[in-house]
Amino acid sequence: MNTSVVTGTRRETSSRRVLFFLSLAELLAMSLWFTGTAVLPEVTRIWNSGIPLDRRLALGSWLTIAVQIGFAVGALAFALLNVPDIFSPITVFVASAILAAAANAGFTLAAAEPLPAILLRGATGFFLAGVYPPGMKIIAGWFQKGRGLALGIMIGALTVGSAVPHGVNSVGGIQWRAVVLLGSVQALIGALIVALAVREGPYAMPQARLDLSQIGEIVRNRPLRLANLGYLGHMWELYSMWGWIAVILAAASGWSKSKSELETTAVIAIGAVGCIWAGAASDRLQHSLEAARIAQRARVTIIAMSVSAVCCVVAALVFHSPVLLLLVALIWGIAVIADSAQFSAIISEVAQKSYIGTALTLQTALGFLLTAFVIRLMAAIEARFGWQVALAAMALGPLLGIWAMMGLMKNRGLPESP
Repeated sequence: MNTSVVTGTRRETSSRRVLFFLSLAELLAMSLWFTGTAVLPEVTRIWNSGIPLDRRLALGSWLTIAVQIGFAVGALAFALLNVPDIFSPITVFVASAILAAAANAGFTLAAAEPLPAILLRGATGFFLAGVYPPGMKIIAGWFQKGRGLALGIMIGALTVGSAVPHGVNSVGGIQWRAVVLLGSVQALIGALIVALAVREGPYAMPQARLDLSQIGEIVRNRPLRLANLGYLGHMWELYSMWGWIAVILAAASGWSKSKSELETTAVIAIGAVGCIWAGAASDRLQHSLEAARIAQRARVTIIAMSVSAVCCVVAALVFHSPVLLLLVALIWGIAVIADSAQFSAIISEVAQKSYIGTALTLQTALGFLLTAFVIRLMAAIEARFGWQVALAAMALGPLLGIWAMMGLMKNRGLPESP
């Protein structure tokens, strides 16, 4: 038998094995993201009774916002300190998952006071910045052909992981501290899986470094500006929806907390379907000219954001019909995350090679900083105008994203080389 064929078969088997174990680890570790959000009602109830109820609810939104800010700060810090250059992505993943699990567990001890609780949620987000990006890097090191689908599967697993705390909290009789601590246990299991069953692949590349002196070049790159605008529009809606969907479904239906949490689990987890579809769609033109590949990725994002924008508006219109709202939310859940990986891929393709690392780091940091603002903004809109207006306002993000990505597809400056 041809040696190269045997080697290729073994490599394909190894890559699938790594994809399975790493996706499972991401699912487990990234379940930490929404542990604070899932138990928000319980935590705000134990806060000082001298704090007015509306103030406690406003403070409660920071349990989600802090994770977003922590992740953005973590992404910048890891890049500035060149952590991925000093340590392997596997080491970074394992250490970060353990530290995130510890910060999350500490939250159960400090939750009685708002400030320590919020700071520990921020620390959890900070360390999760060492889980998600290194995971993507490890996958990219194993796949050349089929990389889009592989990343889609991994992000789909991450999406399911984000829904896990809501699912656990939907089971009656479980104390909120047990829900949070289960997240820490899952993250530790994820770290163990990566430590024992995952290694770097044959296509592993050195980390592109962060160079803040290149920001001017990034600003002057029109395709890159459009791609970043598209990503910001996507992030505006994604975490507005993920951060508040449990509250929205509960407010609209009046159903029990466990039932609304179960619905939230389904709405977030079903996004894995969209991730896999987008990954497969982006691979269809992998052997084409680069401009054609970028246009195909942009087309995928436009389809996803168009569906999302419609869902925002329709959800506002059917808000008082719980069954219709849930059906719309399930479709929305598929579309809202489908385009996520495509934006990072587009950034890596339209940025100059000399500053890809800087462009990707800034994209991530700016996107998650925006989500912190938008999550709080949606709470303010709801307090003044109600959830129907807030739902409609979420559509502004995908509309901006569609405009930007249509501009990118028409841009004459896209690379033409294969």
